[in-house]
Amino acid sequence: MKYFTCLSITLATIFMTGCKKMDLEPTDVYTEDNFWAVEANVSSALYNNYNQMYNSELYFYNEATTDNAYSPSGDYAAISSGNYTSTLGKFRSDWAFYYRAILSCNIFLENIARNTNLPPATIERMQAETRVIRAFEHYNLAKWYGDVPLVNHVLTPEEAQTIPRTSRATVMKFVTDELEAASAVLPKNDNLPTIENGRITKGAALGLKARVLLFEGQMSEVISVCERLMKDQAQNGSYGLVGNYSDLFNNPTVNRANRESLLSIQYVPTVRTWNEFWDFAPRSVGGRVSSMAPTQELVNDYIMLNGRTINETGSGYTESNPYVNRDPRLDATIVYHAYNWVNADGTAKTIFIKPGTDPSPTRVDEYNPTSQSSSPTGYYWRKYFDPSALPNFVSGENLHLVRYAEILLNYAEAKQALGQMDQTVWNATIRALRARAGFTNPEALNYPVSGNMTNIIRRERRVELVLEGAIRADDIRRWKIAEDVMDGFVHGAQFSADPSVDNGYIRVQRRIFDPARNYLWPIPDAEIQLNRNLTQNPGY
Repeated sequence: MKYFTCLSITLATIFMTGCKKMDLEPTDVYTEDNFWAVEANVSSALYNNYNQMYNSELYFYNEATTDNAYSPSGDYAAISSGNYTSTLGKFRSDWAFYYRAILSCNIFLENIARNTNLPPATIERMQAETRVIRAFEHYNLAKWYGDVPLVNHVLTPEEAQTIPRTSRATVMKFVTDELEAASAVLPKNDNLPTIENGRITKGAALGLKARVLLFEGQMSEVISVCERLMKDQAQNGSYGLVGNYSDLFNNPTVNRANRESLLSIQYVPTVRTWNEFWDFAPRSVGGRVSSMAPTQELVNDYIMLNGRTINETGSGYTESNPYVNRDPRLDATIVYHAYNWVNADGTAKTIFIKPGTDPSPTRVDEYNPTSQSSSPTGYYWRKYFDPSALPNFVSGENLHLVRYAEILLNYAEAKQALGQMDQTVWNATIRALRARAGFTNPEALNYPVSGNMTNIIRRERRVELVLEGAIRADDIRRWKIAEDVMDGFVHGAQFSADPSVDNGYIRVQRRIFDPARNYLWPIPDAEIQLNRNLTQNPGY
C-alpha cells in the first residue's frame, strides 16, 4: 500500500514524497483501494501505530539529557553539555520519528471507515487508541520544541511545505482534549482479555492526560484526573502498586502483567526485543561498553532508611561507607562499588569499581578515565536487568511508559502546589511508595513535621521514576531548575586521582545551560530549509 511503503524521514518529505498510483491495480496484492476492506489489514495497521509510538532508544537515552545520567555518545553528550546547534542529527531524527507516527495515525483515522465488516464499536475503539498515540506524539514534540505544527489530518504536499507552527498551548490543549475524548470510548484494564494485554485503555489515556496537565502546571485538573484513577476505579480501571519495586523491571512475569502499569511499550521475546542493557551492565557480567551511566548527583538523592537526606544532621551517612542504610531503590537501580550482583541463575558476584580493588587481573569494571568501556562515572545500571534475557541482554520485557506510582506522585505534587498536602494525602502517596520500596522506619514513613515538602516530593519522584522514559527531563524543565542542575560539572563516584578537586568526586562533564534558549530544542535546520514557515526558537 502506497502510504506504508513511502514513508520519508522528515516532516516535509513525508508528505511531499509519494508513489505514483498505478493505472491498473494488481489483482493479486492489496492496493490502497482494497486494503482497508480486510479486517486483518486493519489490525495490522493499528499495530503499526503502536509500533511507532515510542522506542527503546528514546526511552533510555533521553535520560542522558538530564542530571540523572551521562552518556559519552556524540549527540547526547552535546545536548547535556549545551554544546549543540540546530543541525544536530538527534533533533532531526526525533522530529521525523514523531511526525512519522502522526502520519501513520492520520492515515489510519482517515481510512478505517472504508471497512464495512467490523462492528462500529470495534472501529470506534481502534480510532480512540490511535488518537491516544497521535496525542502522545504531539505532546513529545511540544515539550521538546515548543510551538510545533499540529497535524490532525494527512497533509497535501502543498500543506507540508507551508504549514506553520502552532502555539504550544494550543497543541497541549489538543492533546488533553484528545486524551479525554478517547478515554470515554476505551475499555477499562480489568475488562481486557489476556490476549489484549498491552492495548491502550481508559486508564492509559487518563494517565497520559495527568502527565500533560502536570507539565502545563494545571494542578487543579491534575488532581481531578488522578482522583478518577485513585478513587473511582469502578469507572476507570483497577490499579495499584505491585508488592516489590524491583519486580516491575527485573521479574519478567510481573513486568508483563501487573496492575501498576497503565501503559507500556510492548515487547515479545525473540519477536520484538531491545538490548540497550548490554551497554548499561558491568562488563564482568556480560556488558559490552558503558554508553550511559548514573551520576553521583542522582545517587546523592537516595535518602537514608531513617528518612533523612545524606546531608541532614542525624542521617548516619558516611562518605567512607556511602551505600549502606540507603533507600532500597538504590540497590534496585544502580550498581556501585562492591555491589552484590545476583545473576539469573541465583549465583552472586561482587562488582569491583574502585580503582585497584578487583582481585581479577582484567579489572574490567574498575573506573579507568582512559578506558572507553568502563563506566565514566563509576556506576552502572541494575534497573531493567532481565534475568530471562537472551545473549547480549536481548530482552522481551516491556518498558513502562506510565505507572500508577507516577499517578500518586502527580497527585502529591499537585496537592502540595495548591497548599492541600496533608497526612491523608501523604499516606496515600509518598508513604505508600516508601513502604513498597522497603522502608520500615517510622521516621521515613510518617508525615514529616518539618522540612521542605516540595523538595521531598521531587526527590521521591526522581528516585522512583529514574530510567523510565526520561520523566526527569520533563520535570527539570517544567520546574525551571534545569538552569541549576544542568549547569556546572556533573560528577561520578569519589574515585578521582586528585582529592583536592570536588572532594575527590570524578568531574565527568562540564555542562552549560542557557535558560534563554536551552529550555527548548531548536527546530531542525533541515526542516526550516524545507518549510520556510517554520520559524526558529530563540537563541538558535
